[in-house]
Amino acid sequence: MRAISLHPDVIVVTSALLQVNCVIVRGRGGAEVGELAVAPAETFVIDSPVLPEELDALPALVEQARFPAPSGLLATHGDWDHLLGRLAFAELPLGCAQSTVERLRDAPGAAQRELRAFDEELMIDRPRPLSLGSVQELPVPGRCELGGGELELHPTQGHTVDGMAVVIPWAKVLLAGDYCSGVEIPALADDGSSQLEAYLATLERLEGLIDACEQVVPGHGPILRAADALEVVTEDRTYLQALRELGAEAQLPAARRTRAQQRVHAENAAALTR
Repeated sequence: MRAISLHPDVIVVTSALLQVNCVIVRGRGGAEVGELAVAPAETFVIDSPVLPEELDALPALVEQARFPAPSGLLATHGDWDHLLGRLAFAELPLGCAQSTVERLRDAPGAAQRELRAFDEELMIDRPRPLSLGSVQELPVPGRCELGGGELELHPTQGHTVDGMAVVIPWAKVLLAGDYCSGVEIPALADDGSSQLEAYLATLERLEGLIDACEQVVPGHGPILRAADALEVVTEDRTYLQALRELGAEAQLPAARRTRAQQRVHAENAAALTR
């Protein structure tokens, strides 16, 4: 696990597996303006690392950074590898976009089954099972208060049928969910044709958000400067447009033509024929 500070209020924890990024963000409270005390400082944990020892280390990492103890969890979407915060902070509420709440409700236990299958494949032993409990529905598009500041929430679709991107305005950081990755090509949800168009719409939305930010944290892979993230968006748009026209013959972005991404491409092409 690697942890780096992007801003005095933002720490990014990257898992050793899948390069999943978890973001710890502190609100802007805890200070006084004149004689008026603003809201107390507050911390959220957004998404999650994967390995048990990484999750167990999160509370100590927050304490070492001198952030307040977390008061809430957020997940950018409902894939299992972004929902593991409850294994580190079992008592905290989990907030998600309405689309994610609906996804979890419509497929109860799916995330837990996928996690068990992953752990069995890699022989990972977890001390306790994942329990999501009740999930809080957040307004998307909308805002979420955090210690006197506000996180901006923006809808995302295409990679999955649900999700949200999160902007930390005072830090000029965008959390893109499973988009804008420098190591993964776009991966479409099962309903390929409609999700391809949804993915293109999400890229257009993210492009506007990136313009107002300095750094972009994708769900998987290295943190990107805004200019580099815009290049990834352009490459992803070009790939998806070629996929729509050429199917399996479409070319992958040059830096992401790995064997694993070739398999994702084959699945994308198959999804368009269903």
